[in-house]
Amino acid sequence: MADDQHPSSKASTPSESADEQEIKKCITEADELKQEGNESFRASAWSEALVSYRTALSRLPTRKKQPPSPDSLQDDASNGGAQSSSSKVPTREEGPEPANTPSELEAECAKARAVLNANIGACLVKLGDYSGAVESCTQSLLNDPHYVKALQRRAASNEQLDTWSSLTQAQEDYKSLLELLPPTSPQVAQTKRSLQLLEPRQQAAQKKEMAEMAGKLKNLGNTILGNFGLSTDNFKFEPNGQGGYSMNFVR
Repeated sequence: MADDQHPSSKASTPSESADEQEIKKCITEADELKQEGNESFRASAWSEALVSYRTALSRLPTRKKQPPSPDSLQDDASNGGAQSSSSKVPTREEGPEPANTPSELEAECAKARAVLNANIGACLVKLGDYSGAVESCTQSLLNDPHYVKALQRRAASNEQLDTWSSLTQAQEDYKSLLELLPPTSPQVAQTKRSLQLLEPRQQAAQKKEMAEMAGKLKNLGNTILGNFGLSTDNFKFEPNGQGGYSMNFVR
């Protein structure tokens, strides 16, 4: 079910700046479009709802990018200017860390963006676009890292993707949910069960993908060694008794 949270913007006052009045107007327009999207969603018109939610999101100011922290700058310097981890797709540990406390209006915009992105994710789940749903829920969590519905939708979508990395991310999201949900919530038991059932799937996916990777590397090695009348079977790796391996050539 799409989320239906109404904005709390108050009426404009003479003391407000023109920018503040414009932002409030945008929030109101976005909410009206969101309500249209909710009606379409309830009518199972997923594509129409998706258009309404995306249009509503476009009405809102974009999320301000936070300046890099001193630690990340230091990491970049130590890596010779290499791209830092802050540029990766955010996981549950990564979220906005505002240097200054956001204003009431900024917080309202952030919440509206979080809800709309989560609703977009709900539509994409219905349309079978689980990768898109993961991305939308990630954007939602950038605006509200503690948004339970966004975490639940991202975890469920990552389960559908069924890869080593996606199942690992789903595990992390379920762990976050257990920290956020009240102990008396009926969702706690279901989340624990989902986490328990996920572990063997994640391990199986890891084993499968590592085997596939090893097979591809072996094929590449055989392609190169074949030019010299050799193959990877000519090289045997055996424990050296010191925690490592020694390579022996075998005809």
